[in-house]
Amino acid sequence: MQTVKMVITGPFSSGKTEFISSISEIDVVKTERSVTTPGEKAVKDATTVAMDFGRITVDDDLVLYLFGTPGQRRFDFMWEILAEGMLGFVVMVDSTKPETFREAKSILETFRAYAPTPYVVAANKQDMEDAWNTDDLRIALRIEEGIKLLPCVANDKESVKTVLLELLYSILEEMES
Repeated sequence: MQTVKMVITGPFSSGKTEFISSISEIDVVKTERSVTTPGEKAVKDATTVAMDFGRITVDDDLVLYLFGTPGQRRFDFMWEILAEGMLGFVVMVDSTKPETFREAKSILETFRAYAPTPYVVAANKQDMEDAWNTDDLRIALRIEEGIKLLPCVANDKESVKTVLLELLYSILEEMES
């Protein structure tokens, strides 16, 4: 049986944990901690501090291991550890938050420096009214034409499956060349 390690990365609150949770066949291993103090209102209740882990069996011969990175820079020491041995990665971008685009581009460049593996960019929250379309996102993030920038809704299993299949196709193309 062949196993493929894929890393799901991106800025804080871009949808990485939701992405893995919506497709994993096992209960996702999460290392989340509270990000609020009592009485404080936050964007979300918890943040990943080490990693998320999920698994998908594609067929009898292929299993995907999905490793989600922490999105906050204070936990970026985990990024290089998680990148080790990856065959490809997904950069999640919250299409509704242009203020996070620069961070997404920086994370993308960091992971490209760790390993020259195939990657795709997932434009999350495409079901929201204020989401940027993928053409505008490509320009804002300065993503080259040959790189797959895919619309995504992280809590929609079919959407997540499409993103992962596109990454898998990119990995297989590179292995065959």
